[in-house]
Amino acid sequence: MNRIINFANRNIKEIVRDPLSIVFASVLPLFLLFIFNQFNIPNEVYKLENFTPGIIIFSFSFITMFTATLVAKDRTTSLLIRLGISPMKPYEYILGYILSLIPLIILQDVLTVIVALLLGLKFNSGIVLMILISLIISILFISLGILIGCITTDKSSAGISSIIVQLVCFTSGMYFSVDMVGKTFKIICEVLPFKSSLNILKNFMNSNLNLITSYDALIFSIYTILVTILSCILFKKHMKGE
Repeated sequence: MNRIINFANRNIKEIVRDPLSIVFASVLPLFLLFIFNQFNIPNEVYKLENFTPGIIIFSFSFITMFTATLVAKDRTTSLLIRLGISPMKPYEYILGYILSLIPLIILQDVLTVIVALLLGLKFNSGIVLMILISLIISILFISLGILIGCITTDKSSAGISSIIVQLVCFTSGMYFSVDMVGKTFKIICEVLPFKSSLNILKNFMNSNLNLITSYDALIFSIYTILVTILSCILFKKHMKGE
């Protein structure tokens, strides 16, 4: 466990070396939450109790970018190959990456909730549950970042991982209900994990646990498990210098 914590601390130091990116990833979602609230759009999607979880999911897409850049940079500097001779297992390094991003995730969650409360969101116990569940949801986005970082360079990782940002925007339902789009696009939204992630987070925040469907839980779980396993496999491959 000490080895995982030490590696996580090393990653945290790498992350804080780029404070501008941290500020951007934290402030942009808050700006979107504020500005869309000012528009008073007559749509259920933009009510604070629905849009706030969407903003949190959106902020997680930046976590994917952070992770991808960090892993890709480690690959470029041959750090992963050097790590291959250490006694740590690949899954321990994966946990180290995850732990190092937890503080940033909590910061994003808390800031988003504070701004939402200032804008008129009513506090309830579901908000606390949502923050806790969001830590589990974030594993999917961190694993996606590790996966992207394993197949890209430090220069291309940000561009490739920005695809996740766009997918979250257009397939999660944070900006519009997927029922408004065509049947084909709706199927795509249902198959990808971002809509399910948002539904889970939204229902936890609003204390509507009975509305969390087994389909949403299954889709999220399958993607998280598969992406995490695949990222571990690719990570191990690069540790061996292949």
